[in-house]
Amino acid sequence: MSLRFALLGSGSRGNALLIETPSVRVMVDCGFPAREIEARLAGLGVDPESLAGILVTHEHVDHRRGVGTIARRYRLPVWMTPGTHHAADYGLLPRLHRIDCHAGCWSIGDLEIFPYPVPHDSREPCQFTFRTGQRTLGLLTDTGHITPHILTMLRACDSLILEFNHDPQMLVNGPYPVTLQARVGGAHGHLSNHQALGLLNGLPYARLHYLVASHLSEKNNSPRLVKALIAQHLPELAGRLSIASQQSVSDWYEF
Repeated sequence: MSLRFALLGSGSRGNALLIETPSVRVMVDCGFPAREIEARLAGLGVDPESLAGILVTHEHVDHRRGVGTIARRYRLPVWMTPGTHHAADYGLLPRLHRIDCHAGCWSIGDLEIFPYPVPHDSREPCQFTFRTGQRTLGLLTDTGHITPHILTMLRACDSLILEFNHDPQMLVNGPYPVTLQARVGGAHGHLSNHQALGLLNGLPYARLHYLVASHLSEKNNSPRLVKALIAQHLPELAGRLSIASQQSVSDWYEF
């Protein structure tokens, strides 16, 4: 049974991910304005009414900006943790399902969804792995450091969308004030390139069909740096690496 995914955009100005099996399609995060979400979906030939629902990782605006509008416009159910729900105003949602990150998985059609908690400066953030048949996709962004539980959750993944947010030296020398540097680079901020590399070294990465570097900072990182780091330290993954864009929609990744 196949699984495929596409990124509508990834970065500090908006995030959204599509995941689909032969029978179900969901969106993870909806961080662009509703019209932009609709336009990006149209670029993939996807009708918003075909979505089975929206999953929200946390309440930061670049992940939830369009959630309320899209959910109401197309009568979509929404899944999020209680903390994520209470931390922001989504308006009246047609159907709200509260996630317990410690209570195992649930299914939407033939897609099994496994939430897990992550260290990030938000109320009750989570990330996910997705499984259908023998295929497993992992998602990890907006995380300040790697925990043993994160490694456990991602160990079985066949493909991985992984945050490569910043290069530490670029962050120190960049335009961010010291307080924002401390937040981004802190234990509840975002993964640096080297932290992401360290996570990969703790996984059986040779099994990955795709590695998608995501949530790159436009001011404190570059695709060139990420590609060079992978080429130097994990050359067997270089041909399977792609970089998610803030400006444009990705192609479909199918495995």
